[in-house]
Amino acid sequence: MLLPKEIQNPTTASPESEPAFRVLRKFRRVFNTVRTHFQQVEKKVGVGGAQVWALGVIYKQPGIGINALASAMDVHQTTASNLVKLLIKTNMVQAQKNGKDKRTVQLFVLPDGQRVLLAAPGPFSGVLPHALNRLDLATLERLEADLNTLLQLLDSDKASEKIPLAQM
Repeated sequence: MLLPKEIQNPTTASPESEPAFRVLRKFRRVFNTVRTHFQQVEKKVGVGGAQVWALGVIYKQPGIGINALASAMDVHQTTASNLVKLLIKTNMVQAQKNGKDKRTVQLFVLPDGQRVLLAAPGPFSGVLPHALNRLDLATLERLEADLNTLLQLLDSDKASEKIPLAQM
């Protein structure tokens, strides 16, 4: 039986000194920080992080439509639609058809949604998007290029780009 190459020739260096392990630990810190934030949001207000983010966008842009909400959150339209359905079902958002095109809806935050926003720890978009928006352009471009290289090695599913971390 032929063993994988990494088992045949194990490294003798300690994990602490290996760059790959150091980077792995950084990824763990990022994901654990994100997960902790979303857990705190849900524990405090009983609503998931993606729903709070959607509520925040709707609150800031009263009358926004589903497609514009999806764009503002950088998620697929179906994802935004499902978030809105949950918010309507829980009486946090109201959908109205006021425009010329009665197929499109305008979204408005209701008092129950406002109470959630007042109680929810920020940032509503989540800690990772908030932190990324605070980075300078050169850093973001380097990070994007390096992550593209990593994603090619992972052979990852591009469709997963449009799934909010709060729903993973």
